[in-house]
Amino acid sequence: MDINEIKDLKGKRKITMLTAYDYPTAYLVDKAGIDIILVGDSLANVVLGLESTTQVGMPEMLHHTKAVSRAVKNSLLIADMPYSSYQLNPHECVINAQRFITEAGCQGVKLEWFDNCLKVTEQIIRAQIPVMGHIGLTPQTADKINGFKCQGKDAKTASRLINQAEELEKKGCFAIVLECLPDKIAELITKKIKIPTIGIGAGIHCDGQVLVINDMLGLFDRYTPKFVKKYADLSPLILEAVQNFKNEVIQEKFPTPQHSFIIKEEELKKINGH
Repeated sequence: MDINEIKDLKGKRKITMLTAYDYPTAYLVDKAGIDIILVGDSLANVVLGLESTTQVGMPEMLHHTKAVSRAVKNSLLIADMPYSSYQLNPHECVINAQRFITEAGCQGVKLEWFDNCLKVTEQIIRAQIPVMGHIGLTPQTADKINGFKCQGKDAKTASRLINQAEELEKKGCFAIVLECLPDKIAELITKKIKIPTIGIGAGIHCDGQVLVINDMLGLFDRYTPKFVKKYADLSPLILEAVQNFKNEVIQEKFPTPQHSFIIKEEELKKINGH
């Protein structure tokens, strides 16, 4: 899957997108035929145990993106630009974006909306690096938009979101993530712009949908957003397996001969004979 194929899906069928942060997960997501794999900065919360996505930087994001890229054969691979790589240091945005392409094997990067978003987006696209936009709830700057809440619930803020989407399209973004906004506003944006919209907590009318894979698999229970649907609940299964392992080791039920290696008796006798 490439950028143009993703853009061509608008109006034809829904686009699927999931996060992945390691090789084995990315292998399965890619094998399942998901259109876009995102190495999200949600890595901070669901993998590294940090409180905020602003706490991950280029070293962590590149490390995990490289692991994911080794598994991806068919999906389009996109990585989140970490907060410090373009919001705190906008003068380094192009260099940092390029590293995701040349070092980590991505086909593009994703930027969250912030005050200088249009300028930074333009610079990165001018360097021929594809950019996916992200508006609505932007976790990297949640403290500036009244926290982790649905955005665009009144005419003024909704109009601002519509304008942001249109401006990002003009700058050359190939798609835009719409996070936590009313479904009718997401529908308006989806109809107004010609590039795909990928929703997360933005209703059914977006051109595609994305979820954090740890959320949808029940592997992260610190909190569960309203928009998450659990397609599996793996945490209890993993816990049970680990407890069974513990019990069998203590009770000397594991390992069995089936899980052990043997030495021939005549060889053993030679050792004992010394």
